[in-house]
Order: sequence, then C-alpha cells, then structure tokens
Amino acid sequence: MSHDPNCIFCKIVEGKIPSRKVYEDDDILAFHDIQPWAPVHFLLIPKEHVTSMAHVEDAHGPMLGKLMTLIPKLARQEGCRPYPEGGFRVIVNTGGDGMQEVQHLHVHVIGGPRPWKKG
Repeated sequence: MSHDPNCIFCKIVEGKIPSRKVYEDDDILAFHDIQPWAPVHFLLIPKEHVTSMAHVEDAHGPMLGKLMTLIPKLARQEGCRPYPEGGFRVIVNTGGDGMQEVQHLHVHVIGGPRPWKKG
C-alpha cells in the first residue's frame, strides 16, 4: 500500500495525528473535518496514498465503489436528513484549479440544516 510520510492524511491513517473517526475499515477512513462548513462535514479517504482524483487508476475502482456506497449510510449516521427533503453534498477537489489543499484523495460529505458557512 502506498504511503507518503509527509502527508497529513497518511499521518492520520497511521494514528500519528488524532481525528474524530466516523468510520474505518481496511481500505477507508472517514473522519470529521476540523473546519466544518456545515452541521455535518466529514471526509472519506483511502488508506492508500492516492494523490488526487487525477491519479485514480482502474485498480482503485473497488475501493472507490466501496467509498461511494458508504456515503449515504454515513451521512444519515452523522445527522443528514433523508432524501428528498434533506440530503448532502459530495465534493472532491482536484489539483490547484480544483482548490485541493491536501494532496491525498479525499471526499467531503457536507449536509445538515442550512444556512451553512460555505457552499
């Protein structure tokens, strides 16, 4: 499994930096954002270091499929209201133009009653 010793998210995966975990298995870690935009705001990351969505390859398909199917379950678990009245946003920032701040693939899940701080 790929790992970057200088990556903050890799350090969270290793337990070197604490996080408020939402979910964890062998492939994926989900944790609360430290600067939330909304009442519900957490991230899902692959435990393997994948730099960005631009670096995804065919071999990442099963992990990404698992990650995407976890989102609705975890969104409800963390307090998002059910669809269609409720819901949530799923955001993947990629590269400089996409406003990616941490160079480790991550998916933001944002929801809860509005108004939100951003978005």
